[in-house]
Amino acid sequence: MSGDKRVTVALTGASGAQYGIRLIECLIALGCEVSVMVSKAAQVVITTETEERFPSGSDKLQAYLVTRFKAEPWQIKVYGRENWMAPVASGSGAPHKMVVCPCSTGTLSAIATAASNNLIERAADVALKERRQLILVHREAPYHEVHLQHMLTLTRMGALVMPASPGFYHNPQRIEDMVDFIVARILDQLGFEQTLMPRWGE
Repeated sequence: MSGDKRVTVALTGASGAQYGIRLIECLIALGCEVSVMVSKAAQVVITTETEERFPSGSDKLQAYLVTRFKAEPWQIKVYGRENWMAPVASGSGAPHKMVVCPCSTGTLSAIATAASNNLIERAADVALKERRQLILVHREAPYHEVHLQHMLTLTRMGALVMPASPGFYHNPQRIEDMVDFIVARILDQLGFEQTLMPRWGE
């Protein structure tokens, strides 16, 4: 598998689980290999905001996602919060692209301060230290000074902070249209062709 088509996707405990789920679906459709991490808080949000019922345990969740997205078995690998032997925990094995979607304010803070208290934080820290692509889809408002400081710190370190702020110029008719607006922009940043949303002027 080409390094360009290996992507890490982490879902954390902010509202907007739909963005992360849809992103995984699109990456699978593009033939990518996706390393997936879901925080405990994200599990709660997913149950609250969606009709998805992610099972507990990495193996069960991996089997569920393979079936859910009609993926090849090799396309989805799910890793638990303390699986320090996972490829994403090391610069020698981690994919070159990582997206935290949605990214909670707590996760934003932990990544900005290199906390690395769990595998999601460690994987993001690896992306930063190895100068790889890291996209943080922050989903909270308003911001106070420390939030903004962390965003500035991460931007200076090379991460891309992309708040989940859907546009309306495409005249969305459904919630799914607004979700696709953000996912399309993420795919654009990752360098993948997407047909979810026309670009401005098209």
